[in-house]
Amino acid sequence: MTPVPVLDAAGLAAGVAALAPSVAETPIKQHLIHETVIAELAARRAGTHSTLTRGKVRGGGAKPWRQKGTGRARQGSSRAPHWTGGGIVFGPSPRSYGGKVNRKVRQQAFRAAIRAQVDRGSAAVMDATGWETPSTRAAVEYLRQAPDGLQVRPLLVVVQDLDSVEARAFRNIQGVYVLAGIELETVDIVAARGILVERAAWERLVGEPVEVEAVSPAPTAKPAAKKTAPVAPANTVAPAEAPKPKRSRSKKAAAADEAPAAEAEVEETTAEAPEAEAPETVEADVAEAPEATADEAPAEDAPAEDADATDEEKSS
Repeated sequence: MTPVPVLDAAGLAAGVAALAPSVAETPIKQHLIHETVIAELAARRAGTHSTLTRGKVRGGGAKPWRQKGTGRARQGSSRAPHWTGGGIVFGPSPRSYGGKVNRKVRQQAFRAAIRAQVDRGSAAVMDATGWETPSTRAAVEYLRQAPDGLQVRPLLVVVQDLDSVEARAFRNIQGVYVLAGIELETVDIVAARGILVERAAWERLVGEPVEVEAVSPAPTAKPAAKKTAPVAPANTVAPAEAPKPKRSRSKKAAAADEAPAAEAEVEETTAEAPEAEAPETVEADVAEAPEATADEAPAEDAPAEDADATDEEKSS
């Protein structure tokens, strides 16, 4: 059996109350809840639509023209359905759309809807707040300190009297709807994602008084919410940064402005061009070349000397 949290004057779950046996033992049957909700929604229709048949439309008592001799089709009244201003055929008339649902079925569906909210953890009982004057700011802070199951929207607040301080404080919050306990129906409980019921109204709904057990350790208040500056959309442009409109200028003025810019670009390109590297001199190559030695001379010179010696010998 899931207990129901009981909120104190600050909105904290200071205690829990056991669910009444009449509600806790009720099985959750979806088809009964659906049947009851459909009947309640249909009964809320006004059903005041009305139309006039040809017997209720004013005029049309005389025959438009004689029966024969005109060449036109015979007509008996100018208020026939196919005439402009005539009566309506099979039009809607005032009626009630409400259907009959057995009393025990409605009671079972109502208790099953309350049990479903309690089992989901989205129901709580509101103890006396002690507020002297209605304050929306106090109501917002009360809901902020409430358990996480009551942070959902839409939230239904059920009070005993619609003119009470609590009712006038909660009714200005967006997504929060205030309803008197005597007007509560199954469709209201099903449509809300969370319900907060005043203690007197809760005792009337479940049919027995509430016995509250203190929670240990006592709950602590949540820290105050930090205020953040609103973030502007990324696609928007601030008014100060909006581009200024360009003035129309003559072609000669535009050409005069472009000429200095072109000259400056030429100077920049010439200044940025890298200097050509000087070619290496021949003297450097000669200085680096190793000196030739006598030993490294080619061997072809020796045979020439021998040839000269042989010629001298022959002449002698």
